[in-house]
Amino acid sequence: MAVRRGRVGEKYNIGGGAERTNLQVVDALCEQLEVCLPAERNPALAAQGIAGYPGLKSFVSDRPGHDRRYAIDSSKIRRELGWRPAHDFDAGIAATVRWYLEHRPWCEAVQSGTYRRERLGLAS
Repeated sequence: MAVRRGRVGEKYNIGGGAERTNLQVVDALCEQLEVCLPAERNPALAAQGIAGYPGLKSFVSDRPGHDRRYAIDSSKIRRELGWRPAHDFDAGIAATVRWYLEHRPWCEAVQSGTYRRERLGLAS
């Protein structure tokens, strides 16, 4: 939408209006993972001696305060271009978790360092 209807050279923040702390996002991811792939059926968790997805959370010392608030003001794109998010936060996080679970080989390639920016869906 911004490419087609926005003003040349203008910048637009795109946000869903669903402000969350990063801890709330992580908790939502853990909850959705439990729905899609229950922890009791995940051998990777068992191998680490972890009973549930929240057990994967860790905190790092070099980012104090970053757990408090992340927000984007998307009022400009809404006002000028009439843009609205197509999904709410819960539907979006559910779709994202499903996508990653359905594309595990790609995820493993990215994590292993063998991914070379090949685009998915182009193979015929």
